[in-house]
Amino acid sequence: MVIVVVAATDLSAENRTMNPRTMNKIEAVYRVARFGFLLALGLLALSALFATAAPVKTDERSNPNGVPTQATSLKPPDKGQIPVAFLISDGAVVIDFCGPWEVFQDAMIPSSKEMPFRLYTVAETKKPIRTSGGMQIVPDYTIQSAPEPKVIVIPAQSAPSLAVLEWLRKSSKTTDVTMSVCTGAFVLAKTGLLNGKSATTYHGAFGSFAMEFPDIQLKRGARFVENGNLATAGGLSSGIDLALRVVERYYGRDVARKTAYNMEYQGEGWMSPDSNQIYATAPVSTSEHPLCAVCGMDVDPKIAPKSVFKGATYYFCSEDDKKTFDAAPDKFISAEKKLER
Repeated sequence: MVIVVVAATDLSAENRTMNPRTMNKIEAVYRVARFGFLLALGLLALSALFATAAPVKTDERSNPNGVPTQATSLKPPDKGQIPVAFLISDGAVVIDFCGPWEVFQDAMIPSSKEMPFRLYTVAETKKPIRTSGGMQIVPDYTIQSAPEPKVIVIPAQSAPSLAVLEWLRKSSKTTDVTMSVCTGAFVLAKTGLLNGKSATTYHGAFGSFAMEFPDIQLKRGARFVENGNLATAGGLSSGIDLALRVVERYYGRDVARKTAYNMEYQGEGWMSPDSNQIYATAPVSTSEHPLCAVCGMDVDPKIAPKSVFKGATYYFCSEDDKKTFDAAPDKFISAEKKLER
């Protein structure tokens, strides 16, 4: 942009010594300069307007691993609250949905006394649900009676039924954001909505996810990944960051920053989707320090379940992980090698 600066001068003394033709020339130059100055001010105002309306996106220079952030600003409703549905079932991990719940609950808009988000739980039935650690929750709505959501949060939980998957597919057609947290990515992936897109999940489930969903590009080292109205967060506390990111997309960074401050949450992963770099590289299992071949956790080879495949011994931290591996060892190892590259 070119900015024209005009210095104001007192021409009255000089005018007395100049003939009319000279005066006309000076007046013409003065008017052109004044027009240029006003034009520059107009362009400056337009630039500021466009900058304000620009999409919320991550600077690619701070995104060396190419974690996708294909997301734009979201428009909140002119009136009323934004309905947020938390899809839960038995085994739902508490921090996965309570972390984002707290974020949306604490978000406040300076110009409004009303909470911007309306929060409710949804399940297949109204039967009480046992979450991680034994907490019991009675869902607010069933998938048949739930209000139409603009945001859906999917925490880690038990395997979804066909009815739940269909509800997710249908509801996601009109959501601003459908987001998974931790291994909730498996639930979202089973809808088929993530096919051909990229996603992330809990670091201990990378191998299982890659094996089960080869059509989805799994991203290591991502705090969250966004694709249009779909978003996936890493494990556990990553859901807090993705929820803050959603607040930012609706109401701007200042509101999101204030929400984090009021929560006394000092994490800044919501401003940097590639901030999980500690999980970007797969851990290496050695004979001295063997790791579970499925989740990557430390195991004690003296008591850990194990399998022998093509002459190599693989250890597991649970019988469930051993069953996952034994069901398709070739596919599992191939998926892990693909991730390592």
